[in-house]
Amino acid sequence: MENQFLIDNENLSPAALEKKHRLETDPSCRINHMEYLEGMEVINSDVRSKVIAQMESYDETKYTAKDVAAALESETCSIEGLKALLSPAAEPFLEQMAQRARLETSKHFGNTVYLFTPLYIANYCENYCVYCGFNCYNKIRRMKLSFEQIEREMKVIADSGMEEILILTGESRSQSDVEYIGEACKLARKYFRMVGLEIYPVNTDEYRYLHECGADYVTVFQETYDSDKYETLHLAGHKRVWPYRFDAQERALMGGMRGVAFSALLGLSDFRKDALATALHAYYLQRKYPYAEISLSCPRLRPIINNDKINPLDVSESRLCQIICAYRIFLPFAGITVSSRESASFRNGIVKIAATKVSAGVSTGIGDHESKYSGKETDAAQGDEQFEIDDSRSLDKMYTDIRGEGLQPVLNDYLYV
Repeated sequence: MENQFLIDNENLSPAALEKKHRLETDPSCRINHMEYLEGMEVINSDVRSKVIAQMESYDETKYTAKDVAAALESETCSIEGLKALLSPAAEPFLEQMAQRARLETSKHFGNTVYLFTPLYIANYCENYCVYCGFNCYNKIRRMKLSFEQIEREMKVIADSGMEEILILTGESRSQSDVEYIGEACKLARKYFRMVGLEIYPVNTDEYRYLHECGADYVTVFQETYDSDKYETLHLAGHKRVWPYRFDAQERALMGGMRGVAFSALLGLSDFRKDALATALHAYYLQRKYPYAEISLSCPRLRPIINNDKINPLDVSESRLCQIICAYRIFLPFAGITVSSRESASFRNGIVKIAATKVSAGVSTGIGDHESKYSGKETDAAQGDEQFEIDDSRSLDKMYTDIRGEGLQPVLNDYLYV
């Protein structure tokens, strides 16, 4: 496939602009989003077919208050119970759902809340995703950190007291290849007890290599599980191949990763179906790989630079709370992360109910932790952010606020021997 990446995206050529227009207006110019590209590993798994069958058969209108009450009264939540809890019929039961979710969280996690921070090491991208600030046609400042810069950023973060880091890149193999990411993992091991990755999907052997370099877990956003909607949002690049992305978590587990995280970007499509599919994706993989640590993220679509292509579908805070509570009741052992896309007040509340992990000291830009953490301007070049955040609290502030809510903030609970 022709490389979609445009390095000089500050000055798109007429040919590039014409190609962009064709991708947006003529579906025949796009690659088949259901066909694997050369080099993409195909695995033999029935997880995808199970998830999609459940999602496609889900009729949210058929569930009643009686179904919701039955799901809340049951000792364990079935798939049918999950469907009821995600339905409109469950909206009047939000307080009861929160009480049940709080009980399950306390039972399995006590009063702990885990803290981490993301570190973006590059924002070059080869995909054209119409909702993402990093997309290859967006006119933003691009940057890739050198290893010296990565280590400096990591030291700044580690000096704040943080012990878990999530390394992120834009989706560009040409600019951020697997070896580059692996070296970043090795550097992270010098400063952090837990290292996560949120990068472009790779093959099993590449996940194995990254695990050997020090990565513990992998997060992959499916964005939306509706493959037809997915096709209209991802117009070019490897990310366009929907099934390859879907199987990423399973390949990561096959490659030896200790944990995997799942997410839909709520607001891109039908949020109830996407929430259902996310939970079932985690559920079926946990049954297949019972040793794996499973977690869920719950992001809503946020504003991006130069966005004129998509408006978020309505996912209110109350609906987000409903989804998170349903996740907890259905998957009581799973970690649940609520990102800095949400407000401080929402995150303060949801950690008392169902969420078990939050980010602190967040930046979605490139190379700006030193200036943000010190409060001083630096001469270092910086790359633009992927999206706007709402909660910009530092680690110290987040730690204090969590303790003020009567909870115990945890920086790390792993011992390596």
